[in-house]
Amino acid sequence: MARDTKAKCRKCRRAGEKLFLKGDRCDSPKCAMVKKAYPPGMHGKNISRGLSEYGKQLAMKQKVKRVYGIMERQFKKHFDEIKNKEGVTGDLLMTRLEMRMDNIVYRMGFASSRSLARQLVKHGAFEVNGKKVDIPSYEVKIGDSISVRSHKKNKNYFKSRNQILKNKKDFPAWISFDAKKLEGKMVAGPSGEKIEMGINPQLIVEYYSR
Repeated sequence: MARDTKAKCRKCRRAGEKLFLKGDRCDSPKCAMVKKAYPPGMHGKNISRGLSEYGKQLAMKQKVKRVYGIMERQFKKHFDEIKNKEGVTGDLLMTRLEMRMDNIVYRMGFASSRSLARQLVKHGAFEVNGKKVDIPSYEVKIGDSISVRSHKKNKNYFKSRNQILKNKKDFPAWISFDAKKLEGKMVAGPSGEKIEMGINPQLIVEYYSR
């Protein structure tokens, strides 16, 4: 399976904003956007030109890919899955991305970043409706229950994460979570009004509609 191994901090600097790709480090003084708040490369400090309409569309597509940790081929596949469905295409795309298994694990607080959530999923730490799922792109559906597999709960990682989960309050409205059982449930579909701040999915639709 292809994966993006490029430096995460460079992606934030290229986007010109924090994408929170490294979890807790992004909130610390070590964050690259604190120390080097300009694009990477030898001419980074001198780039001041504005973007064309195409440039804005491309930048938005790249930003969303980086936020969700998806390669181009898979991102385009997600778009093709929803482009002919009834509804607002941009919102449908964001909903599909939000319902990925690795993203749900991140949203529930099992991991501080989507890249770590992806790793946990690939290592078989979770199950959906009692069945092991180790595919990060697996589409979680409304009514599905996601939990830590029983033999993984005693691992030091989940023991240390348990206290964080007990104090976590910012669960999305579409997720119901039980910290004692280390189990969450999709009670509704992700709502488009506040999935990710600063994302305009319409620009992505325009990019692929050229």
